[in-house]
Amino acid sequence: MAGKVRIFELAKELNLTSKELIALFNERLGGIFEAKNQLSVVPDQIADLVRSVLLKPAKPGAAPATPAKAPPAAAPAPAAPAATPPPPEPRLRPVVGAPGRAAAAPPERKPSPASSPEIPQLRPVPSGQPSVAKRQPQAPGAAASASPGPQTGVPGRPGVAPRPGEVAPAQPAKTGPVPGRIIAPARNVPPQRRSAGNGPFRPLSPGARPSPARPGALPTDGPTPSAGGRPGDRTRIHEDKAAAKKDREKELLLEKERQRKKKGDHAAVAPQRALETIQIPDLLTVQELASAMIVPARDVITELIKIGTMATINQNISSDVATQIAKRFGFNAVVKEAGEEVAVEQEEDRPEMLAPRAPVVTVLGHVDHGKTSLLDKIRQANVAAAEAGGITQKIGAYTVERNDRKITFVDTPGHEAFTAMRARGAKVTDVAILVVAADDGVMPQTKEAIAHVKAANVPIVVAINKMDRPDAQPDRVKQQLVEEGLQPVDWGGSVEMVPVSAKTGDGIDTLLDTVLLEADIRELRANKNRRATGVVIESALHRGRGAVATVLVQNGTLRVGDIVVAGGTFGKVRALIDDKGKPVKKAGPSIPVEVMGLSDVPSAGDTLMVVSDDRVARETAEKRATRRRDVRMAATGTQKVSLESFMSMPAEGKKVLNLIIKADGQGSLEALRARMESLSTDDVEIRVIHGGVGAISPNDVNLASASNGVLIGFNIRPDETARRLAENEGVDLRFYQVIYEIEDDLKKAMRGMLSPIEREIVLGRAEVRQVFKVSRVGTIVGCYVTSGKIARNAKARIVRDGTVAFDGEIESLRRFKEDVREVAEGFECGIQIAKFQDLKEGDVVEAYTLERVAAELAHA
Repeated sequence: MAGKVRIFELAKELNLTSKELIALFNERLGGIFEAKNQLSVVPDQIADLVRSVLLKPAKPGAAPATPAKAPPAAAPAPAAPAATPPPPEPRLRPVVGAPGRAAAAPPERKPSPASSPEIPQLRPVPSGQPSVAKRQPQAPGAAASASPGPQTGVPGRPGVAPRPGEVAPAQPAKTGPVPGRIIAPARNVPPQRRSAGNGPFRPLSPGARPSPARPGALPTDGPTPSAGGRPGDRTRIHEDKAAAKKDREKELLLEKERQRKKKGDHAAVAPQRALETIQIPDLLTVQELASAMIVPARDVITELIKIGTMATINQNISSDVATQIAKRFGFNAVVKEAGEEVAVEQEEDRPEMLAPRAPVVTVLGHVDHGKTSLLDKIRQANVAAAEAGGITQKIGAYTVERNDRKITFVDTPGHEAFTAMRARGAKVTDVAILVVAADDGVMPQTKEAIAHVKAANVPIVVAINKMDRPDAQPDRVKQQLVEEGLQPVDWGGSVEMVPVSAKTGDGIDTLLDTVLLEADIRELRANKNRRATGVVIESALHRGRGAVATVLVQNGTLRVGDIVVAGGTFGKVRALIDDKGKPVKKAGPSIPVEVMGLSDVPSAGDTLMVVSDDRVARETAEKRATRRRDVRMAATGTQKVSLESFMSMPAEGKKVLNLIIKADGQGSLEALRARMESLSTDDVEIRVIHGGVGAISPNDVNLASASNGVLIGFNIRPDETARRLAENEGVDLRFYQVIYEIEDDLKKAMRGMLSPIEREIVLGRAEVRQVFKVSRVGTIVGCYVTSGKIARNAKARIVRDGTVAFDGEIESLRRFKEDVREVAEGFECGIQIAKFQDLKEGDVVEAYTLERVAAELAHA
């Protein structure tokens, strides 16, 4: 074919893509022709070869010709039509040898299980050589790897494959072997029958199965009758055609997969396998995560960068980040609990050692539904009156007696900011009392409390409070509770609902009897003759007493002088104070006490346990404190970052309000921190840079001054040194006793940090009736005010054909050659626009002003 043929033209002619054709050339004809890109020029011989192989249709009725003496091949020329056309859509096999090359045997290619039947390779034969050449002898193993199917070409032995090393006889050739022609080792693939052609290219059989109709077979001493025209061969030809087509489709898919891998798309793609589960600690390094998944650490770092986390191979990452990365690699990461650093003796509690213990009852409910007032009536105390703002803001634990039996009550806050406290109270309880106001019904925190109790799997007793109110509707409350999944006993359910009044005391005895009945059903027992374990439900730093933790003993007996560990703190118990403020020597199961003598303030929810000596307690506390610090640093040090978010913050002008919070208790501090950070909006971010328990110190003031932040004290006061330093440094000190007062002040401060919004107010519109050109003055237009009014020095925009042609200011406004301040609707005037002279008749002058109004918070 005359003219240059490029890769993309030939690919379009063969109905292939350029990538597929390039891959086909490089893989099958790499030794003869190398295709670099879609603009590469294909030699005419190669192009004709590919066309003859991929485009020639097969004639269904033609039988392969009997091989005869082949005339010597002529010079390379376009291939002539063969006696029997080749099957459609065969593919090229790798070139085994090229004319003129040294006869060196190529390395043996092992057949892969996924390989499909292949078709003969078309290669050029040097001119002057006979078309039928003698094969090189092949090893017995190569012949044995051929297809074991029945052979019809061997006379006298139908259906029997030749032995290893045995070849089928063919007509002897008159010439020697083709120089430079090396036969590849046989592969376990079905053979393809092809008839010899007269052109410079002809098929080279890859298999070891003999076939007289195939050129290139080894000659024998005697003649062999031809079997090319038998019906069985025709059936096999059709089967081979289907197999070749299927093989070509598979090869194209494999080639696409190889190209995709070359582009690097395979990064972080896990192998095809079932989802595996791995266990990871709450803090681990990148190398440890990579080792757990058995993947290279560089791939893990690459995925970390993709999610915006910058970490080196030895840097710690949090369990949340590790879980997200594991999912990308096809693993289900399960965070395992950190192993206990202290060896606590596992004392077996035999049944004869167990004794009944007091039930722990947690009082839950919505804010201002009377939880603390109900406890006050039970205890004959007045705790609610001492609460700031009339709401509970910390957990309180109390013990009461009923019929010579003790009941421990845990009072939790009902405000929405104290979610963590309510969850903590539900975890340590045996029976939960849900207080619902008869005149208010089920509220948001009521629903949340129900969820906490259900998660803790403890029985619920509902106290319908405020029955003394005239608008009390207990039936409506029951109906709302049924909607939340609590079915009352008198309606056929299992939940006891007792109407009570914290004001008059009605129903209190019935409520306590119901609680004791629920406790008897659960058969609560504990061993008091062992080392104590308990849970910290509240902690604070008191002046003169140091770190004080409110501990609910769950098992064993806690005594004065015991060595204890609570989270990252340790110490020797110096004193135990009961709920009535009296010192005690010991506290048994289900007894709440205040513990003094700890080295620092423990976190609420930490487990307190008695250990053998001070050395074990110190080492355990130090390990826990170090681990918690590492977890905190990993959580804050691997913040998600991106170039877009980093660059957009200055452009958007996002404001940041830094806060330093000091509170009277750990639980209050926890609630304040979570609540303050939740007030952040898209425009203003509230950032709590430090929080602590105890009085405000000079260090807190210095931190607030350095960070330009606000120092907030909750139920605490500063010392005199800190107060003077704050005055000198100009630090804003705020003191509160109720949490919602902090929220109100913060929202006001956030609104003040926002830039005011400019609101446009349209004054009026005037139509240009005539244009005057005045020398040394400019363009003045005569206008008629159609609506509103036109004011001097107001902003104006020129509207022409519905589009804004100019936006500026009114420089001069006159009426009858006199300057005026404004012109009302229905009057004519002369207007001069500053820095704009291209005014035309029919234009509209729209006068407006901009008013600055205070911005509102988006999600406050």
